[in-house]
Amino acid sequence: MLLLYPREILVLDLEVNQTVGVIAIERTGVPFLQVIPCFQRDGLFCLHENGCITLRVRRSYNSIFTTSNEEPDADPVQELTYDLRSQCDAIRVTKTVRPFSMACCPVRENAAALVVSDGRVMVWELRSAVGHLRARSSGSGVSPLYSPVSFCGIPVGVLQNKLPDLSLDNMIGQSAIAGEEHPKGSVLQEVHLKFLLTGLISGLPAPPFTVRMCPPLTTKNIKMYQPLLAVGTGNGSVLVYHLTSGLLHKELSVHSCEVRGIEWTSLTGFLSFATSTPNNMGLVRNELQLVDLPTGRSIAFRGERGNDESPIEMIKVSHLKQYLAVVFKDKPLELWDVRTCTILREMSRTFPGVTALEWSPSHNLKSLRKKQLATREAMARQTVVSDAELSIAESSVISLLQEAESKSELSQNISAREHFVFTDNDGQVYHFTVEGNSVKDSARIPPDGSMGSITCIAWKGDMLVLGDMDGNLNFWDLKGRVSRGIPTHRSWVRKIRFAPGKGNQKLVAMYNDGAEVWDTKEVQMVSSLRSGRNVAFRVLDVDWCTSDKVILASDDGCLRVLETSMKSTCVRVDEQELTEPVWCPYLLVPRAALALKAFLLHQPWSGQYLLDISHVDYPENEEIKSLLQEQLNSLSNDIKKLLLDPEFTLLQRCLLVSRLYGDESELHFWTVAAHYLHSWSQEKSASTPAAQEAAPRDRASNPLDICYDVLCENAYFQKFQLERVNLQEAKRSTYDHTRKCTDQLLLLGQTDRAVQLLLETSADNQHYYCDALKACLVTTVTSSGPSQSTIKLVATNMIASGKLAEGVQLLCLIDKAADACRYLQTYGEWSRAAWLAKVRLSSEECADVLKRWVDHLCSPQVNQKSKALLVLLSLGCFSSVAEMLHSMRYFDRAALFVEACLQYGALEVGQDTDRLISAVYADYARSLKSLGFKQGAVLFASKAGAAGRDLLNELQSPKQELAEE
Repeated sequence: MLLLYPREILVLDLEVNQTVGVIAIERTGVPFLQVIPCFQRDGLFCLHENGCITLRVRRSYNSIFTTSNEEPDADPVQELTYDLRSQCDAIRVTKTVRPFSMACCPVRENAAALVVSDGRVMVWELRSAVGHLRARSSGSGVSPLYSPVSFCGIPVGVLQNKLPDLSLDNMIGQSAIAGEEHPKGSVLQEVHLKFLLTGLISGLPAPPFTVRMCPPLTTKNIKMYQPLLAVGTGNGSVLVYHLTSGLLHKELSVHSCEVRGIEWTSLTGFLSFATSTPNNMGLVRNELQLVDLPTGRSIAFRGERGNDESPIEMIKVSHLKQYLAVVFKDKPLELWDVRTCTILREMSRTFPGVTALEWSPSHNLKSLRKKQLATREAMARQTVVSDAELSIAESSVISLLQEAESKSELSQNISAREHFVFTDNDGQVYHFTVEGNSVKDSARIPPDGSMGSITCIAWKGDMLVLGDMDGNLNFWDLKGRVSRGIPTHRSWVRKIRFAPGKGNQKLVAMYNDGAEVWDTKEVQMVSSLRSGRNVAFRVLDVDWCTSDKVILASDDGCLRVLETSMKSTCVRVDEQELTEPVWCPYLLVPRAALALKAFLLHQPWSGQYLLDISHVDYPENEEIKSLLQEQLNSLSNDIKKLLLDPEFTLLQRCLLVSRLYGDESELHFWTVAAHYLHSWSQEKSASTPAAQEAAPRDRASNPLDICYDVLCENAYFQKFQLERVNLQEAKRSTYDHTRKCTDQLLLLGQTDRAVQLLLETSADNQHYYCDALKACLVTTVTSSGPSQSTIKLVATNMIASGKLAEGVQLLCLIDKAADACRYLQTYGEWSRAAWLAKVRLSSEECADVLKRWVDHLCSPQVNQKSKALLVLLSLGCFSSVAEMLHSMRYFDRAALFVEACLQYGALEVGQDTDRLISAVYADYARSLKSLGFKQGAVLFASKAGAAGRDLLNELQSPKQELAEE
């Protein structure tokens, strides 16, 4: 267990409840913030207060490698020491910017993601660089790190293809933890680690925000449309986000003060305004900028205007993006031509103050275009004088028509008439018409007595909606000449906006305490969101991003895309438009993901491995095949090189694919299977006496990683447990700790050291007499029949009376550890029995104990068959593993495991084995058939013999081929 303090990390051993290691930082160092231990290697990822991530790896010692029969090291390991191996760059920490948290990749353990309080997510990957072995001074105190001799479970040579940066256990060899001396002749490659920034996601700055969605999608702009959202921030920048990808499209530094509003002038440009802090006279500096998004160019829309004037309260762009209305707090309205950036009219000082303004969606652009086309056609007919010139005239008419069609709403030559309405401080509604340079006052509507001061207006089709300071909404049906006021009993209506889409009459209203969605056709509320009741945040701004989705900017620094019910903020990943291909098979439908896995794992039908699924007989629709091919293309070049390598074995391939899929169960299974299958084949191939001597040594130099605990080789597990008890002994401080160390030493067979600890008991201790007698017993115990019988009888009686631990110790003293394991298993101490069997019993006796453990794990009450599979692999019971996999209906894993065993010759030839292999192959063939791989199904059905004959006939029948066609 790890205890994290600002300036140190304590490593506790829970067997003795004592600190066995301290990781302290120097006085000038940066305090710790978080620590994450690694599984694959004995290392720690540490996050510091300055945002720096460090990797610390345990220092290796050779004292761990004294065998259980040898004398322990005179100077045992005093404590666990973790050396700093690599660190990334720190971030600039301020009052508002600080590291928030860190997460480590659970599959690879060589990448960490840092979350910063300003919304950034930084992905730091650990990379390895291999150098030559160089001599180190004995006083350096830092042991070297060496690259592992195996890759994906199989030892490989220097020239073979491998990917060291695939995971942490492929970067650092386990000798870095164990400290074992490498055998002579082995190639030593020292490894140096470094962090590399491979990913950066920028978040939003601190609120407040103002948001504005780009013009909606139509049939005219469908080819060039991008769902862009402009977000104005408090620091003057405008962030443009691509909503379907969720990524930042552009970040533009436009203003020097807080952005108050944004209006789009086209799909590629927008107007934004900002106001500075008022001076003593209440005057500010107004900034109104016109931004071209593709180039990032920003120009001052009002030129030199803007210094020391009344603040801008709102800007409104007309429906056709021709005109702009600029509303000030204590200054008359200004009307501008957006196309020429020229002012059309600055209203007189007697002009009423504007509290709300909105442009009408109606205009005369269509009728204007018809008149222009008719005029040009008439002019073209008058110029036709002969048949010879007819074709020329027709071409000119066509060109005129095409020219007229190309004129968009922003055309310089067409000035359509548009309308806008606004309200004054008394609630009176004014209607104005703008056409070219002409601005006319059309009508005035007296105020409604039921409404307070109007704060916002929305207009779509024949529906005009007004909101006031008292929280009332007034719905005007202009066609039916009917108005209806609805009191919402909420605070000031700050903004109302219609949803895009023809015929869509949904409307969102924003208040001080939340927002609501209304259906203006039925004049009823659809959904409501209230701060403090439904949610904890406060809404700062609202807009529609599509016809059925609302976007909210909130004071907690987030932008939320909600359904009209205002409940869901989730977006399906497969609906996002990813800017670049990403390897994630879980984006596919389950059947396609399984098919892709089967394709990557084994391709025996082609004779060689391919990454092109288009040439495979896979009778699925083309869309699924294209999605599978996209996933294959998104693999890195290093991964592709490994998968296409003919020397890359089946076991390595299975291990690599399980890591690519992030399947923890398969990852552990294939790691243990690859190790023990290779070890079994190495021992089998050692036929000469010289080879027999070298094989155990080779196996000891490359044991299974200690993170798999009792699954490791017995000798390696014994060495690790001896090192651990020596560490516990060095850290003992009380009698209870000494007693626990004594018990462990007795179980490990270290009787001499155990006697020394027993004799250290002081005379005033209440256990002095018992410990003295126990020391005498341990020293004088003999292997004679009477003494063994007496001790065994006493041990049995103690176990029966509830003193299980003491009875087990007595049995171990007389070399009856096998009986002790049976007693432990009888009383439910299965893990303790497995531990004792690994450290005290021979291989045969240990196998008997572990097999009983396997039966217990497979029982219906426990049902931990995945763990039982790993235990059987460590015992070399490969046929039992295949049988259990088949019974668990893991048909693909069972068939691939059988294939690997047959390659290594690890399955015994016999009638039962042949029947099992046939059943496994037959079920795997049916699985491949269900996934659509007919060639693979035919191949494995033919291997299955009689068990697959019916399936083979079905696959090869003409009816089946016609059905597929």
